[in-house]
Amino acid sequence: MIDLRSDTVTKPTKKMRAAMAAADVGDDVYGEDPTVRALEDRVAELFGHSAALFTVTGSLANLLAIRSLVPVGSEVLCEAQAHIARAELGAHAAVNGVTMRTWSDPHGRIDLGQIETLVAPDLGPFLVRTAAVSVENTHNFGGGTVQPIAALRALQELAMSYHLGIHLDGARLWNAAVATGTSLREYGDQADVITVALSKGLGAPMGSLLIGPRETIVAAREWRKRLGGGWRQAGVVAAAGLYALAHHIDRLVDDHANARLLAEACGVDPADVETNIVVVPCTDAAAAVSVACDEGVLCSAVGPRTLRLVTHLDVSASDARRAAEVLSRVVSERP
Repeated sequence: MIDLRSDTVTKPTKKMRAAMAAADVGDDVYGEDPTVRALEDRVAELFGHSAALFTVTGSLANLLAIRSLVPVGSEVLCEAQAHIARAELGAHAAVNGVTMRTWSDPHGRIDLGQIETLVAPDLGPFLVRTAAVSVENTHNFGGGTVQPIAALRALQELAMSYHLGIHLDGARLWNAAVATGTSLREYGDQADVITVALSKGLGAPMGSLLIGPRETIVAAREWRKRLGGGWRQAGVVAAAGLYALAHHIDRLVDDHANARLLAEACGVDPADVETNIVVVPCTDAAAAVSVACDEGVLCSAVGPRTLRLVTHLDVSASDARRAAEVLSRVVSERP
């Protein structure tokens, strides 16, 4: 089977497994795991921030990030299809006690006009106060959209004028950096807190990081433990992350090329595919998923007439070509 459902389905490579087996470990709840500390220090340095916190999932990292910026009873603004709004099971309301209001863009991009219209500074005890803006880069349900660095800079200026925090949900920020040539440090300069994933394009078995000021990370570490997210000899997993940072970033260009190949086969303009995610219109997504599966290709329905294809470390160029042959037939009837 060629699995295009998500880049989370990757399995550790043999060399990554060897790095995990050889990891020097300690108790991370006590702050004594040297490999976790090395990973956190490395990622904080890459983004130009003072500290980072290793978490088991991106959803937990996002939960801690929003908590650091948005007091209970306040709101965060985000795009309507953002991961924090659509795919984290209401955790920010259920756990953090915060609400969301959203702007809408077909590709998940920043829209400064809509955002400024939504902003509600402290207007007294009658309206919810806006505390932060969250931006996803790349935007998952927008089709792997890259947020232009100029738009991020403009958003930062707007946020500063209203004294708002900025959360950058960078689960696939590695893809954005490779696609645009923008440095990770430059992205880091545009946000108060950043979250990045190791278990998607970079191919680690699990793990994300929250990045920000040291005092924010100290508080987040306490909340991670309170929420049941403290882990012990986590260096075994952190070693996979360190290996991925050293060996799996530059190769993301291959995933992007394979995504464009799939797009062309499915009648989607390859020029509209910026990274490793392809959103494909079709007449019946559920039926298309079933037929593709029967022919050896796994993909996801993200709407009644929309498929999502995601390329990754475990999909070779030859796999992509074979999947393209199957999918070109499956989606030949356009809506």
